[in-house]
Amino acid sequence: MSKAKAKAKQAKGKMKETAGSAMDDKRMEAEGSAERMSGKAGETASKTAEKMKRH
Repeated sequence: MSKAKAKAKQAKGKMKETAGSAMDDKRMEAEGSAERMSGKAGETASKTAEKMKRH
């Protein structure tokens, strides 16, 4: 996953999490949180891969 896709996934997850919280929908809130964390993991993996290519 590229850094840009990971950032987009984080943003989408945050929006879903916020909407779930506003509507008191715990399932949507949890899905958003999981999506946001998945995006963070993808971003970290992408950064690590870039560092490995440089060395």
